[in-house]
Amino acid sequence: MLKSRIALALTMALMMALPATGAQAASASKASAKPTTAAPSSTAARRVAKKPPVRSVVKKPLPRSVVRIAPAKPSFGELNGLRNTADALDLKSSVALVIDQDTQEILFSKNMQAVLPIASITKLMTALVVAEARLPLDETLVVTQDDIDTEKGSRSRLTVGTQLSREEMLHLALMSSENRAANALGRNYPGGLPAFVEAMNAKARLLGMFDTRYVEPTGLSSKNQSSARDLATLVNAAHQHQIIRELSTSPEYQVEVGRRELTFRNTNGLVRSPSWDIGLQKTGYISEAGRCLVMQAQMAGRKLIMVFLDSAGKYTRIADAERVRRWVNETLPAPGPLPTRSEPRISS
Repeated sequence: MLKSRIALALTMALMMALPATGAQAASASKASAKPTTAAPSSTAARRVAKKPPVRSVVKKPLPRSVVRIAPAKPSFGELNGLRNTADALDLKSSVALVIDQDTQEILFSKNMQAVLPIASITKLMTALVVAEARLPLDETLVVTQDDIDTEKGSRSRLTVGTQLSREEMLHLALMSSENRAANALGRNYPGGLPAFVEAMNAKARLLGMFDTRYVEPTGLSSKNQSSARDLATLVNAAHQHQIIRELSTSPEYQVEVGRRELTFRNTNGLVRSPSWDIGLQKTGYISEAGRCLVMQAQMAGRKLIMVFLDSAGKYTRIADAERVRRWVNETLPAPGPLPTRSEPRISS
């Protein structure tokens, strides 16, 4: 009995001396990890547990890229101060000339000796050379890569490969100022483009247009230059050809380009006006030349030739023509023209 009690006591002593088991150690570790501070209140616990609200971020639209338009390139007339010239009719064109076609009497002039770029007025000489060369008008000409404008990068509805007759090319060059058509006319001249340009300059000299120079048949180059007096001479010479009169004053024209039929319209809206009797006309524009216009028209019982060069706005050359028409109808055939002044020749 005594031995049994001694054995039990030894067993209890050994158990107390051994380390705690895994479960007991984990339990003891959790107990020791508990903070000794008091537990937070339920309100504080909710504050901690509650996540802050997610605010929706409204993205502001990025500012649109600012498109900066380069200022218009000043014309030669503007650079030479011609736009500051006052005149009795308050014209907006830097250069103007009105001549009686039959008598060659100068009725009105403004800087008529100034030599300036003439843009697509060039095409009148192109047409004159073609007409006098008596080349077959029904011959088919093809628009090629050589007719693409590399001078100004202008567009055209006549794609490479377009086939039109010489007369159709002439029609579009005069009526719609089609650059590719005009260049194709020059390329298909005997001897090619160099011979054509030489023929243009030779014709100018023959007509006494000594202020005039051509380097190509479209007018895209600012090196094509002339004076109002010379251009009046050109208008008079071109007016002698019926085909130039008819094609330049045609209101519109349809041509077949491939499988499509394209409608081209006259660049001069005055040909559609019942107030005007226009026998020949041509418009022109490049930045160096400003807006240009030449016409032969009948009014107040006279056949008149009018030249307007270096007009600043899109419609001002037309407005200037209307001012001249009103003045002619109200003043002529009263004796004597408006006083004219002698202006120095300005060359560039």
